[in-house]
Amino acid sequence: MSKPLRVAILTHEDLIPPTPLKDVDDKERQAFQTERDVYVALRKLGHEVRFLGVSWDLLPIREMVEEWKPDVVFNLLMEFQDVGAFQVHLVSYLELLGVPYTGCNPRGVLLSRDKAVCKKILRHHRIPTPDFAVFDPGRRVRPPPELTFPLIVKSVDEEASFGIAQASVVRDADALAERVRFIHEHVGTPAIAEEYVDGRELTISLLGNERLRAFPVWEMQFRNLPEGSVPIATERAKYDKAYQKRVGIRCGKARDLSDSVVRRIQRLARRTYRSLGLSGYARLDLRLTPEGKVFVIEVNATPDVKREEDFALSAKAAGIEYRRLLQRIVDQGLRYRPYGKRDGV
Repeated sequence: MSKPLRVAILTHEDLIPPTPLKDVDDKERQAFQTERDVYVALRKLGHEVRFLGVSWDLLPIREMVEEWKPDVVFNLLMEFQDVGAFQVHLVSYLELLGVPYTGCNPRGVLLSRDKAVCKKILRHHRIPTPDFAVFDPGRRVRPPPELTFPLIVKSVDEEASFGIAQASVVRDADALAERVRFIHEHVGTPAIAEEYVDGRELTISLLGNERLRAFPVWEMQFRNLPEGSVPIATERAKYDKAYQKRVGIRCGKARDLSDSVVRRIQRLARRTYRSLGLSGYARLDLRLTPEGKVFVIEVNATPDVKREEDFALSAKAAGIEYRRLLQRIVDQGLRYRPYGKRDGV
């Protein structure tokens, strides 16, 4: 058992769980379930835990660090001032304050969050990822001749499948222009269109800084997809329980993968993690084609650590119980040293 620590859970101010919880319905609880799970688990580990909620001002972070002096910040804050791309600045601020924190370092967050930059780095390291093009707002959408339809259109930097639906998979120039316009107008970011890879929807989670632990390969299965639909992790597929039941979506350990394929995926995941300079923990989204080719689709440097989400469930399948997983995440945060920083400096 590690010694008791002062742990500050950093999150959006609207996601601090209310007390008492007895009058909160299940739908409302879903919004802050991650925060609740982390808080309860850390308390049961014997740590002193406080919430720190921010959204528009950095001053509360500095005040807590100076006054309460937490040993580590458990970072669950995925945006600042309602802008996801500002997430990197929050992590940078924690480093400037000199307080240890959990999760990925600023450089890793920056490189992985921008899907276009991420893919360029992966291609430099010869890590297979689909061909792509980026479409900025205000410019005419022309299909690049080097891309082959069908394409899948997404936000270039939003996470959690935000803006992804069955209509995201486009098969001609008109549909491409329409979906790019949707991303520009409804998500508010540039759009990225990449060649759609037909195959199995896999993920793999990793934990560590220099020494990496890869958890079992996970899969999202679709058993009752309507005719004409494609097996992709849309917003509805991830968060709409009624839709999940109707379409027969199951997430769990990938079945019928040979040991050689699993080892190949794990090696690819570790190469990707190191190529982007990630730290703490991460989850990679992959596609496995019927021919056995593996493509890295996206890299999530800050995956959800809710007890019943894929990251924690795959850790459990590897024999790491939830409380022990969170303790390991804390330990990685305490061990991490910012890039270029020397001890005592």
